[in-house]
Amino acid sequence: MNSLFENQSRLINSLAKPFSRYLEDQIDWKNRLIAIKGSRGVGKTTLMLKRIKEKFKNNSQCLYTSLDNLYFSSHSLLELADAFYKQGGKYLFLDEVHKYKNWSQEIKNIYDTYVDLKIIFTSSSILEILKGNADLSRRVVIYNLDGLSFREFLQIETSRLFEAHDLSDILKNHISIASNITKQIKPLAYWNKYLKHGYYPFYLDDLNTYHHRLANTINLILETDLPQCRNIDINYIPKLKKLLYMVAVSPPMQPNISKLSGIIETSRNTITLYFHYLEDAKLFQLLKADGNAYAPLSKPEKVYLHNTNLAYAIAKDGVNIGNLRETFFLNQTSILHHASSSTSGDFLVDEKLTFEIGGKGKDYNQIVGVKNSYIAADDIEIGYQNKIPLWLFGFLY
Repeated sequence: MNSLFENQSRLINSLAKPFSRYLEDQIDWKNRLIAIKGSRGVGKTTLMLKRIKEKFKNNSQCLYTSLDNLYFSSHSLLELADAFYKQGGKYLFLDEVHKYKNWSQEIKNIYDTYVDLKIIFTSSSILEILKGNADLSRRVVIYNLDGLSFREFLQIETSRLFEAHDLSDILKNHISIASNITKQIKPLAYWNKYLKHGYYPFYLDDLNTYHHRLANTINLILETDLPQCRNIDINYIPKLKKLLYMVAVSPPMQPNISKLSGIIETSRNTITLYFHYLEDAKLFQLLKADGNAYAPLSKPEKVYLHNTNLAYAIAKDGVNIGNLRETFFLNQTSILHHASSSTSGDFLVDEKLTFEIGGKGKDYNQIVGVKNSYIAADDIEIGYQNKIPLWLFGFLY
């Protein structure tokens, strides 16, 4: 176990001055069992190490380890917890539990046996935590960590603090909110940077190789996480890559399942299943009709990449600007709100708010007469009436 403490110290000491993420203040750290889910690269490990560094000063009452550590080739998680607890351990931080075969059963046993021990663990967004071998439903509190919002990206880039605003506040007071922000910075000067490389915090490590590393991350999700967590045959992975590319280079895709099944050379049911697997992996966003929004495995009306950075990693320079705008809006609003397809505009949010997305010249023709309708317009700093800057929807979290 000493080797795990040494590794923790190395990681803590090498941690660059970390920035605060939106989720940190939402987590109730007093809970005995906390799960933090998220896709690769969104900062789950950094969030845990930051907590250890700031709260526990890297003392022996706290231990961080990744469950893919070679230590677990000859030791069980239960053995680690027992030894750690007997040495006075109180906080066990476990990274990437989906890489440990019997994770749910052993975590349940640890929770039930060592009642003074708090466990915080991370997992892939694909992992169905409540469907593990053991029932954790009455024990675990699950949080989801998403990538950087545009607000968080601006805070990193400008070293300024900006307040998050709820959707109702933005709709009602967008002129004053945008005016206050634009007095401090020029958000459009950072806009294209965010669309290209601002969603995953690891852009800070090396911007020149960011898209190459993001492409590698996509491959790891497809070739490792999906087969591990969804039992996908590795032979199907090239078909998933083909599907990703088709979504990346097209205008917002309105999928023809029959046509796609022919192109991808697989059945209609399998195509629909692929869509949902890729959504779970945070590679796709599926927009469904309002009536089917909560129906499992229902056919999506439109398919988007999960965030705009993926488009540049997959399609390079072949990205579609209309697709990027809608992808950004859906990505930022769907963290806290429910979005479905709209018969009048591009999106129906929370079953009552209609949004049309476009450039600065976008008019109201498509949504004229539609109650509670708005335009989210690109390339404008400050809006007017129901025309709101698209970038401002990046301040929701």
